[in-house]
Amino acid sequence: MRRASIIGRAASRRRPSLALAALPLVLVLTSCGGVSRADGTGGGLGGRTDGKGSPTLNVGDQKGGSEAMLRAAGELDDLPYTIKWSTFTSGPPLLEAVNAGAVDVGAVGNTPPVFAGAARSKIKVIAGSHSRSDGEAILVKKDSPLRSPAELKGKSIAVAQGSSAHYQLIASLRAAGLSPKDVTLDYLQPADALAAFTRGKVDAWSVWDPYTSQALDQAGARILTTGQGLVNGLSFQVAAPAALDDRAKSAALKDYTARLRRAQDWVFRHPAAWAKTWAKATGLPEGVARDAVRRTRGTAVPVAVDRAAIGSEQRIVDAFAALKLIPRSFDFGELVDPRFNGGLPPSGTAPRTYGKAQ
Repeated sequence: MRRASIIGRAASRRRPSLALAALPLVLVLTSCGGVSRADGTGGGLGGRTDGKGSPTLNVGDQKGGSEAMLRAAGELDDLPYTIKWSTFTSGPPLLEAVNAGAVDVGAVGNTPPVFAGAARSKIKVIAGSHSRSDGEAILVKKDSPLRSPAELKGKSIAVAQGSSAHYQLIASLRAAGLSPKDVTLDYLQPADALAAFTRGKVDAWSVWDPYTSQALDQAGARILTTGQGLVNGLSFQVAAPAALDDRAKSAALKDYTARLRRAQDWVFRHPAAWAKTWAKATGLPEGVARDAVRRTRGTAVPVAVDRAAIGSEQRIVDAFAALKLIPRSFDFGELVDPRFNGGLPPSGTAPRTYGKAQ
């Protein structure tokens, strides 16, 4: 990983080395969802190929993401085109690959498109889903004296820059009457953030599921606060304009997004089966996978990328621009291609839930 950038009171510090005690958990996390890189570039590494025939969709994925879900739901069994998978550590490097034309489409949270748009990346948001935000959390150690977000003032927090957790952190600080200037932000990808968190090099960690569930289970973490009620819970499929302009690839993208919607329906109906399959495919403990499914991953509802979604994302743009965490403000609507919205419910449709008893 590149050296952490620091905002706030402290200057850059050296990234913490990996503690032996943290090694098993780091290995599981970095293996989730297939092959990924942790060499500092954040880039994707090619995984397996599915389907046959033309065209070939180059699909960017994250740990335990689209590939695993589609495979478990049987949605990769009859592909009339080819999918070549690449796995990335988080949304920002995935969108760098979309911008470069190395990836045709990929799934990201609500914040990576904001950073990509501010950098004038060539991307288009083509599909959305709405999930609960319980898995978007700020974690502290169980023995930490911190009991409320307001107590984060003067503390150091690990977060992946430009990730959905980044905005969740900003929103949580703002709700507590704080700003990023009141804390020290260590910009670290999840594996390095985990090492820092485990060794006590940071006071808190802002992250997303399944990392949240795994840290709670294996890293002595507890939740300080979540994004529920603070963030929009949206995630997106983001495509390269060149792929959308290609008639064959555009047809494949329409089919691919439909398969994702069916797979998400399958996940909600079969949480235990999905958790078991996901755990086996990724190396996650089954209990952790089950917690992540019920907390966040199984609650997603496919929704339209409509005016309400654009407005909600625009508020994220404005928040980051006001804090000068992105180089410019822009109209988020310019990033949206609504051609696959037909028949989908509004973006504000309530996420699914498994209920408190489950």
